[in-house]
Amino acid sequence: MSDTPLLALEGVSASYGPYRALFDVTFTVGAGTAVALVGANGAGKSTVARVASGLVPATAGTIRFDGVDITRRPAYEIARMGLNHLTEGRSVFASLSVEENLTLWFRQALGRGEVPGGLERAYAAFPKVGQRRTQSAGTLSGGEQRMLAVARVLVLHQKLLVVDELSFGLAPVVVDEVYAALEQVLSAGTSLLVIEQHVDRALQLADAVVVLSQGRVVYDGSVEGVQSKLSELVLGAGGSTGRPGTTPG
Repeated sequence: MSDTPLLALEGVSASYGPYRALFDVTFTVGAGTAVALVGANGAGKSTVARVASGLVPATAGTIRFDGVDITRRPAYEIARMGLNHLTEGRSVFASLSVEENLTLWFRQALGRGEVPGGLERAYAAFPKVGQRRTQSAGTLSGGEQRMLAVARVLVLHQKLLVVDELSFGLAPVVVDEVYAALEQVLSAGTSLLVIEQHVDRALQLADAVVVLSQGRVVYDGSVEGVQSKLSELVLGAGGSTGRPGTTPG
């Protein structure tokens, strides 16, 4: 495992119009590691993910990926470099079948000749997805759509996968399957930045933790070092209440 950060945010700030969402955010994700990004609702977690993947521009600071400054690069260029962002929601083409979704993704990322192998690996990882290969993705359950989205990235072997609330609204048994897939992704060498409402699940997977409160980093360190004071960090710093809808991201 390399000591050189794969992803590095240095003094990053970001805004939604007049509202400033991030304040001088600095942390790193090492190659081959998993970092849990946690905090109350509205702390800025999703904004960090969007800034890292180029969906929201940084207003200050620097973002480096694999040693390259990507601060001003468009999202499609960042994705081609090996940073994949699974956003909140289901991330599928509802009118296409399961297999058409996967074929479209794999053909673009792997090339036409690698599609059969990609489909085989995806169905092996998620047998339920394989059983519904001819079914329209829009008719799948929420958990099945989430598994389809994970099956896509499981095969692509990107350098860094940013996952934003992947288990939101899912039954516990489906969450287990999704996290088992993330463990496969990590063991295959892909780094992870995990934003998760089920903090205990994220901490089980993570090598390090970053805690955000009101758009600022209030902890950046080991899992062991944060567990005894996590509630205070998430809810206490700056008086954040964690009520839904108070701030974006």
